[in-house]
Amino acid sequence: MPKSKVLIIIPAYNEQESIKKTVTEVQKTGYDFVIINDGSTDNTKRILADNNYPFIDLPFNLGIGGAMQTGYKYAHQNNYDIAIQFDADGQHNKSYLKDIINPIENSKANLVVGSCFIDKTTKTRRSSAIRTFGIKSLSNIIRIFSGKRIYDPTSGFRAADKSTIALFANNYPLEYPEPISNFEILKFSNLKIKEVPVTMSKREQGKSSIHSWKNFYAAFNVFLSIIILSLRRKHE
Repeated sequence: MPKSKVLIIIPAYNEQESIKKTVTEVQKTGYDFVIINDGSTDNTKRILADNNYPFIDLPFNLGIGGAMQTGYKYAHQNNYDIAIQFDADGQHNKSYLKDIINPIENSKANLVVGSCFIDKTTKTRRSSAIRTFGIKSLSNIIRIFSGKRIYDPTSGFRAADKSTIALFANNYPLEYPEPISNFEILKFSNLKIKEVPVTMSKREQGKSSIHSWKNFYAAFNVFLSIIILSLRRKHE
C-alpha cells in the first residue's frame, strides 16, 4: 500500500510561548505541516517567519473553526490523503499520530477522533469534573439526535481522510466546530467516525478559554445548533 500523503494542521492564536516546542515535536514525525496563524496579536507570527516555518497568516482572528477550514482548504488544494489537527499549545502528543492515522489507511474510518473517554483507563490532565460533565452531556445530545454515540465530541485531535477533507474544505462550522461537524457526519453522511484512545497533556503555557460556565453555555448552544441543523436538513 502506497504511503499516505499526510498534512498536520496546527492552528495557532497567541502561542508565542509554546509554538516552537510544538513545531519541533511535529518535525520529528517527518510529516508535512502547516501553521495557521489565526490573527495572533503577540509574537507568534514573528516566530513563524524567523524560523521559516510554513504558515498561512490570517489577517484577523477567525476562531478555531475558520482557522481549521483554512487548513482543510490548503490540504484539499494540495491533494493530501490525510489531514490532522494538532494543537499548538502542547496538549496533543505526537506518539498517538500513528493510532489516529491507521484506521484511515486501513479503510476503517473516514474521520478518526483521539478520545480521552472511550477507554476508562485513559486519563487526561485537562478535564475537570465540570468539563467532563459537559463533554458527556454533548455526547448524549449527539446520540439522541443522530442515533450514534461519540464519547469525546469536543476533541480537536482528529485525522480526516480525503473525502472528509473535501467536505470540511467546503463546509465547516465556525462555532463549536468539533461537536457540530461530528454530528453532521454521523447524521447526514455515509462517512464513518472511529474513536481511538489517547491522553491529553496539560497546556504548556497560557490558560484555557474553557471555564465552568462556558461548558454549560457551549452545551446549550450545541444543543440549539443540532436542533436547527436537523430541522433545516429535514426541509431541504
